[in-house]
Amino acid sequence: MTAVTLRDIKKAYGPVEVIHGVDLDIEDGEFVVFVGPSGCGKSTLLRMIAGLESITDGIMSIGGEVVNHVPPSQRGIAMVFQSYALYPHMTVYDNMAFGMRIAKSSKAEIEKRVGEAAEILQLTPYLDRLPKALSGGQRQRVAIGRAICRDPKVFLFDEPLSNLDAALRVATRIEIAKLKESLPDSTMIYVTHDQVEAMTLADRIVVLSSGKIEQVGSPIELYERPANLFVAQFIGSPAMNIVPVTIISAGKTTRVNISGQTGDVTLPIATQPEQEGKKASLGFRPEDVSIANGKSADVSGEVTLVESLGEVTNLYIEVAGMGEPVVAKVAGTQDYQRHVMIGIKGDTSKMHLFDGDGKSLLVS
Repeated sequence: MTAVTLRDIKKAYGPVEVIHGVDLDIEDGEFVVFVGPSGCGKSTLLRMIAGLESITDGIMSIGGEVVNHVPPSQRGIAMVFQSYALYPHMTVYDNMAFGMRIAKSSKAEIEKRVGEAAEILQLTPYLDRLPKALSGGQRQRVAIGRAICRDPKVFLFDEPLSNLDAALRVATRIEIAKLKESLPDSTMIYVTHDQVEAMTLADRIVVLSSGKIEQVGSPIELYERPANLFVAQFIGSPAMNIVPVTIISAGKTTRVNISGQTGDVTLPIATQPEQEGKKASLGFRPEDVSIANGKSADVSGEVTLVESLGEVTNLYIEVAGMGEPVVAKVAGTQDYQRHVMIGIKGDTSKMHLFDGDGKSLLVS
């Protein structure tokens, strides 16, 4: 059993509480990713699971055993840090074998586990090299290999790709995905601020903000059904467009008026009658905005910025009454010009509505 359970977990430094009563169940063999902005508490929470930070209040268990006061070395966990933490004077083999030697494992068992880990991570040709002779991605794979050799109940990854360049990040992310496939019974908890890593690796994502969990769900659940404005704007790149609206009529469908616009928009979103006349926020993703002409356009505005990324182009469009520019993500490298007027249309079937407190009004 490698399930990890957190019940009302709190962390305080003196009078300042930084983790506020977190409840979370991580299942056997699950790959869970903690995401959130800097300072949200994701690394602190990971270090509490590892035993590197004490628990101020609450109960934490690993494999059914309460571990609040269990030393890190006895928790059955292995942690991979962003800084690799390799011994520079040791070979790759010795770095990977170090933990097993400390645990007084037999020479045969060490050779077996190091060989298997090196094979999984494609490190066999490098076992006799020192870390200084390796690339950043190879060093990180050695750190992961060292964790594998310990045969832990739970793998913990603390932003392991943050020190790598873009190309190495992609390559090493693929290696971690392959690692999970090769160790399907291992529970893995991964911290990152990079939502691409979260979306591509996770079975479930835990979105954190200011020491609290905002939402837990699969990547597609968070993308399609964000629970609130914070999650809606944190998941997805560029961020979801949010515009102020007034709810004109509620029911099985909802009619809203966008601030500064004369026409209303009817949404296939069911809302309660008490929402009528209230202020709300309408959310729609840049990829659900299309370029339109004439009467087919919902609104029009001025193009203020064009980001050509090759496979897509992001258009930033100033629309009266909408506050921040509306971002449209269109395919290809079409030649759009700044400071010209353009019409846009949103896909109402993929829009989101949030109440005055930022909570989603989308219901099943």
